[in-house]
Amino acid sequence: MPSAQVVAVMVHVPNPELGLAWYEQAFPLAIRHKSIEHGFEFLRIGGVQIELVRADEKVSSGPSGTVVYWQVASIPEEIKRLEALGAQLYRGPLRIEEGLSMCQLQDPWGNCIGLRGPTL
Repeated sequence: MPSAQVVAVMVHVPNPELGLAWYEQAFPLAIRHKSIEHGFEFLRIGGVQIELVRADEKVSSGPSGTVVYWQVASIPEEIKRLEALGAQLYRGPLRIEEGLSMCQLQDPWGNCIGLRGPTL
């Protein structure tokens, strides 16, 4: 059985280098790393790798399938910040348990980024 820890999120985009640059801005606490063995660059935030890979005929970019939700300090502030980078609000915000809200934004290639946090 898998452990409860998420270790990587793979995001499919038409151009991985442009995707990497955009996600560096969207996740400013992430640090860029390069696999010496494979020459593959990715971002790491905490214990999670964000891997930008080329979309293809098997997996395209866009709003389908699994959405990863990231904890944020303020839903409205994070929506505003990501929209300034070119993301678009896709779903929500919706109120959920314990006074929190959740929403989804789409990156410039249509992939969904989930946010969970307080609506301050």
